[in-house]
Amino acid sequence: MNLSTQEIEPPGLAGATPALAEAEPADSNGGFRSLDPLELETLMLNLEASMRVHARPHFFNWTQGLLQSLIRHEMLICVLRTGEPAALHADSFSMAPADPSQLCDSYLRDASIAPGLLKAWEERRFRPVVCEAGGPGPIAPGGFVRELERLGATHLLAHGTHDANGAMTSFFILACAPGSIGPRQTYFIQLAVPFLHTAWLRALANGRSKDLERLKPPVGSSITTREREILKWIYLGKSNIEIGTILSISPLTVKNHVQKILRKLDVLNRTQAVGKALALRILSA
Repeated sequence: MNLSTQEIEPPGLAGATPALAEAEPADSNGGFRSLDPLELETLMLNLEASMRVHARPHFFNWTQGLLQSLIRHEMLICVLRTGEPAALHADSFSMAPADPSQLCDSYLRDASIAPGLLKAWEERRFRPVVCEAGGPGPIAPGGFVRELERLGATHLLAHGTHDANGAMTSFFILACAPGSIGPRQTYFIQLAVPFLHTAWLRALANGRSKDLERLKPPVGSSITTREREILKWIYLGKSNIEIGTILSISPLTVKNHVQKILRKLDVLNRTQAVGKALALRILSA
């Protein structure tokens, strides 16, 4: 089974000559004026919802919830170009009982899928591409197509963003049931993709920040046994000279230890160090 590329004109371009269809932007010959009040309200609700996305669960709730009212889909695959040569990072979102990561992995593994979709998108001058399983086309059958068939979503609606050189920056593939993609959906995805792009990047950035926070050791966890001794004597009111005499080390060595303690506890002075050490139970009162 193959995938064939199918072109669907956006609202307002039906019946236009090919030259006009290529030259006109998607919303210049109908656009918002062709949407009914309910569609306009749904569109605005989706754009507002996208701006409230700040984490992966938010992105999931939006795309698998309210966004379905604009473009009904069984799975969303998000692809990000992460470097040169074009290394791709992909993620997937679905309410289907099947594991969405399996379809996402098969998308990246099938060598013809990503290049085929991107080439079709570029040839359409960065306008949405609809791919339908069952006809001849540039995308060879494989694991990705088999996963789509198991999901019952053999039609793809794809669109993305690109940089000033025309290189893809992000790409979004919606796997849909047959008969669910028409001119309205290809129009809506052009409106939605910039918001999908920024919302997903916010979710990725915040997710990485949280991962870094989890990897950071707890404050005070790197305090050494010697530093704990010095903290104890600071708590008891001893000076650097007195601590040096007690521990048989020089006052300069004590001072160096104290500076390390302040840095590790992220405090400014000895009094704050004692207070934080007590709060973290490095010291006991």
